[in-house]
Amino acid sequence: MSETRAIYRMADRAYAAFSCQGTAECCSLTKTGRQPWLWPTEWMLLARAVQATPPRPDGGCPFLDSAGRRCFVYSDRPFGCRTYYCDRATRRAREPSRAVAQLLSRLASANLRLDAAAKPLPLLQLVTGPPTGRSVRHPPSAPLPRAPGSGLAGGPARE
Repeated sequence: MSETRAIYRMADRAYAAFSCQGTAECCSLTKTGRQPWLWPTEWMLLARAVQATPPRPDGGCPFLDSAGRRCFVYSDRPFGCRTYYCDRATRRAREPSRAVAQLLSRLASANLRLDAAAKPLPLLQLVTGPPTGRSVRHPPSAPLPRAPGSGLAGGPARE
């Protein structure tokens, strides 16, 4: 998990030139129809929070506070949350697509070294049936990880 945290730090640096307005719109998962896909090491970082987190009735991210505005797992938020590109973000640079692709590839490689069959799973599966400490199996009908442009680690791109 130390490699996952190192990748997270690099993703944060890649997006340092961007400023989030903190609307939490990107965390309205059922409204946007988008959610981050987490690799097994990402799930493990959130394991304690998952145990105490019921699904939100509004379909928002289960890690939002009761007001639906702040992430209570912010320091361990998944790669897809760190690299989600929001049109409202203010920026002093171009979106770091190449860096995100390299980091996503590194995250995938780190997980595949632990388990050759590891696959990312959607965040909302966390509260409906989280994996145990063992490898996460990806449903065969679900999309495979995507490169940048999707805005979400391993999730389907918004067309």
